[in-house]
Amino acid sequence: MIVSVVFDVGETLLDDSREFGAWADWIGAPRHTFSAVLGAVTAEGRDNAETFQYFRPGFDLHRERSLREEAGLGEQIEEEDLYPDTRPALSTLRRAGLWIRIAGNQTARAAKLLRDLELPVDQIATSAEWGVAKPDPGFFARVIEMAPGEPHEIVYVGDHRDNDIIPAKAAGLRTAFIRRGPWGHLWAEDPTILRTADWKVHSLTELAALLPQVR
Repeated sequence: MIVSVVFDVGETLLDDSREFGAWADWIGAPRHTFSAVLGAVTAEGRDNAETFQYFRPGFDLHRERSLREEAGLGEQIEEEDLYPDTRPALSTLRRAGLWIRIAGNQTARAAKLLRDLELPVDQIATSAEWGVAKPDPGFFARVIEMAPGEPHEIVYVGDHRDNDIIPAKAAGLRTAFIRRGPWGHLWAEDPTILRTADWKVHSLTELAALLPQVR
């Protein structure tokens, strides 16, 4: 039986296109070039933060994020950034009696912006607030600590093989892989995903129809 569902953020609930574009503009790179390099880094299984090093060797992501904030060009998360199925699917799952949480590798600012959207969820947390980020086992220990149910009664939903599905499964959670965004499409037929994910879906609408039926 599923008691709780915990969602990743980027490319699971949110379309990251606007934020990727903002970073490309900030470093003065053509958006298509930035996306191409990001894709190459992703395909090699590396941290996407390494993308910046190709444009600015020694790039300090934390410092540059602060500079963006000071310039009034900081991260934005608005209704238009949500995938169209996000709010309806969260509502459906909550009405089915499941406990819903959002927990991803995001900044404290992102947590505030997500809370401002008043999504139909029970709790929102980010790695910056917890002081531990995926794929560290400590992140998923926090998920288990806060979510009702035993680990096998908790589903973690994400698009990333290495940050979401593998470590969540290793922590004893059930996992749902969503095929969207660059990582979701890249790894959709990856043998590890096929072996590790309990479910593979193409939309949150599909997931919302599926999980309440699991016993």
